[in-house]
Amino acid sequence: MFHHTHPYPPYILTDTTRLIVGTLPPPRFTTGDLNDEDVDFCYGSSNGLLWKVWDRIYNLGLVYENTHFAIEQRKTFLQREKIGVCDILGAAYRDKIDASDLGMQQPELRDVLGILKKHPTVDTLIFTGGNSKNGPEYFFRKLAKKEGISLEVLYSNVPRKHQFQWAGRTITTYSLTAPSGTANRAIGSMEVYKENKAKDPNYTTFDFRVEQYGSVFNPE
Repeated sequence: MFHHTHPYPPYILTDTTRLIVGTLPPPRFTTGDLNDEDVDFCYGSSNGLLWKVWDRIYNLGLVYENTHFAIEQRKTFLQREKIGVCDILGAAYRDKIDASDLGMQQPELRDVLGILKKHPTVDTLIFTGGNSKNGPEYFFRKLAKKEGISLEVLYSNVPRKHQFQWAGRTITTYSLTAPSGTANRAIGSMEVYKENKAKDPNYTTFDFRVEQYGSVFNPE
């Protein structure tokens, strides 16, 4: 059985206000078998869409290559926007070596609530996936339940919005559609996507993510 360990510690600076919360990067980031278009940093998979969506929203001019320059580009953006990354899993086991959340077994959760106590400037958690089994919100709710924390619904449509009280402050959460190709089918079934596609045949699932993520990260 493959022990899928997270290769990166949480990336949180002293003035971070928003935390990205996912699960685990693809197994090749654990083994170090990166390809030429991977970036050896959080969400650096060439198959992932988070940085590509941010690139579109913020016009970042990112490079997608396995270089130190690519890493520094991403760190500069996160520092500027006061965004950190704290994936909720430290490790999990897999029978099949792939990136499927459902394929994870014996998940080892990071103490995200303890991390929030240590970083009082953080007031927002942004889950890169919803409350389906083995998604980041799913695991966070397990941690919250143990502490008797309840999430109050503020907005029930995607991206869902909740808030809860912890460590003497109110923390807001957003649940985004996952930035992976596997979520495209779910997007295709959403009425808002169908409506936009009917209006514009060139409208894509990537366009949908740009609009959704933009409403959370860079609202006008």
